[in-house]
Amino acid sequence: MSTGHGFRAVAFAGIALALSTSGCGRGDGKKIGLAVANLQAEFFNMIKQSVETYGKTKGFTVVTVDAKGDATTQVNQVQDLIAQNIDALIYIPAGATAAAVPVNAARAAGIPVINVDRQAEGAPGDTFIYGRSVAAAMELGKWVCEQTQGRGRAVMIHGQRGTTPEIDRTKGFTEGLASCGIVITQDQWTERWSADEGNTIAQNMLQRDSSVNIIVGQADGIALGAAQAVKLAKLPHKVWVVGFDGDVGGLKAIQSGSLDATATQQTFTMGRMAVDAVIAILSGQPVARDQPTDARLTTRANVEPLLNAHP
Repeated sequence: MSTGHGFRAVAFAGIALALSTSGCGRGDGKKIGLAVANLQAEFFNMIKQSVETYGKTKGFTVVTVDAKGDATTQVNQVQDLIAQNIDALIYIPAGATAAAVPVNAARAAGIPVINVDRQAEGAPGDTFIYGRSVAAAMELGKWVCEQTQGRGRAVMIHGQRGTTPEIDRTKGFTEGLASCGIVITQDQWTERWSADEGNTIAQNMLQRDSSVNIIVGQADGIALGAAQAVKLAKLPHKVWVVGFDGDVGGLKAIQSGSLDATATQQTFTMGRMAVDAVIAILSGQPVARDQPTDARLTTRANVEPLLNAHP
């Protein structure tokens, strides 16, 4: 994965899109509905901050709703947003179940849909903005291979089953570790990608097999909880713990040595890209169906610049 070039490419693409839409009136008081999966997750909070801040500078009113991880709640929230006459929907599905319902409802009302981070199976939005999780997770897996010289017993704590990032990160991590012959010996799924789930699951995994020396958390929150479980277990050997997303909390944990590595997504950029997509669609400009961004392998050696200026 060409991470450095990917960051520059996205930056230039964002500038080009901003220039192409600069004369279209921008927000003009129009209303964006932002339906977020779960604001307990720092990753989604960062996207929220980006959409709200950048949207305001472009003249939009942004109405944000938090599904708190519940798909049924999110369906009702999106129906309420539609009733409020939103002009566009930026949508992060709360789960794989019923994810298509809000997209179909918005489309029926003539409202464009911008999916971020997660795609709705069978009902894609007008555009999909996401991180290349397979490539980044594979790179992380290969990094773990290098650190452990291909020796170890690995476990994986997944995100919410069936969501786009969970599927992609499972594939990437599995293939990356397999490149040096390491296989996943235990798997377990979370519902909320949270630290408390990561902590409990990691404790149970270590109790079942104290020889584990690699824990893959599919999000930084999960990995932070797992790292705490490792600390409490007081094992006689090094346990490598890696996460994903590059949340500020995760980056600080890497800086302090609590986590070993993560993949830093362009979280704030993705939020701005979503607003730019709204501007383009409402002004009749073409928008690519897929807008992928790269994530950067992050260790203690390169974490400080990302803490100073998160992409």
